[in-house]
Amino acid sequence: MSQEELIMVRLDTIEKKITEQTIATKTVLNLNEAALFLDLSKSHLYKLTSQKRIPHFCPEGKKIYFLRDDMQNWLLRNRQEEEQTVQERVSSLTIGNREG
Repeated sequence: MSQEELIMVRLDTIEKKITEQTIATKTVLNLNEAALFLDLSKSHLYKLTSQKRIPHFCPEGKKIYFLRDDMQNWLLRNRQEEEQTVQERVSSLTIGNREG
């Protein structure tokens, strides 16, 4: 790889890091920022908004905005527990039912 190519790769990396830092400090995200934050394509994010499957705001009927906290909550929905935790819950419910 040439020196110029190395410089370009490093500059791209720096640009991505700056963008990530900016997104991390913003409360309201536009579509591009939300897509980066969620690691989704813009088209998939549009689809989710049109199906009303993700919380969003559309103040003038054109541009779409998202609250970063809403995006975090959306990402963390539908938690999958580890097998051991599930087994412990089943055991405690089964034992509790036998005693009652």
